[in-house]
Amino acid sequence: MTSALTYPSRRKFSQFLVGTFMALALASQALAEEGRVLVQSTTSTLNSGLYDYILPHFQAAAGLRVDVVAVGTGQAIRNAMNGDADVLLVHAKASEEKFVAEGYGVERFDLMYNDFVLIGPASDPAGLAAAGDLNAALAALAGSNVAFVSRGDDSGTHKKERALWKTAGLAVDSSQSWYRETGAGMGATIRAAIEMNGYALTDRATWLAYDNKMDHVIAFAGDPAMFNQYGVIAVNPERFSHVNKAGADAFIAWLLSAEGQALIASYRQGGEQLFFPNASR
Repeated sequence: MTSALTYPSRRKFSQFLVGTFMALALASQALAEEGRVLVQSTTSTLNSGLYDYILPHFQAAAGLRVDVVAVGTGQAIRNAMNGDADVLLVHAKASEEKFVAEGYGVERFDLMYNDFVLIGPASDPAGLAAAGDLNAALAALAGSNVAFVSRGDDSGTHKKERALWKTAGLAVDSSQSWYRETGAGMGATIRAAIEMNGYALTDRATWLAYDNKMDHVIAFAGDPAMFNQYGVIAVNPERFSHVNKAGADAFIAWLLSAEGQALIASYRQGGEQLFFPNASR
């Protein structure tokens, strides 16, 4: 089951009044003094090349430099909780909402989505392609004794993977010989899965941008449970007085604007769209 994305649009976001280029004009003096925006980010947005594609447009329009620290979502959230960010851009909605509820962030906005996919050898020794749904695919994988490689790093992908095993009613951990944890990023985990001739869960964008796929392919995709929503949050300046509020507001406003959303939609690898904007829908 490897169908293309057919997921429904996410919620409409509330009108973001600060999010206009008028905010840039009103805050021009502050922006001149605080000429950069620090973003704590998930790795997929960097590894996919998305930032390289969209940031020059924002930086030229706003006169602001955007510095991105790309780590697993869990680490990105912890960094932001320590005040080491102006903006948080990750993909673990429950953790993002908790970040805001505890006063570390101002407001969370849906930004874009794609999906997670299970990759594996083209020969598909676990028989995932024949599975009727994701739970059946995971059960086939768990019963196959073929290596599954997990990030094991509290990233958004790792959080999603653990949730999927739980929903499937399968208790898996590193005590099982077929279940391997890298404690590393997505690229390293994909590489390990390829070297072990095994499977892994990855976001589609990172997989499409990954160069050395060898004989590995998408073995299973398209289940609604594999939806992958990204959110963006301004870090709360009332908690951290050094936060570049004007810069954070301007960057988020631009990402949610028609221009930012159009650029996200137009980014492709190998002719395939990697991210689907849904901030305004």
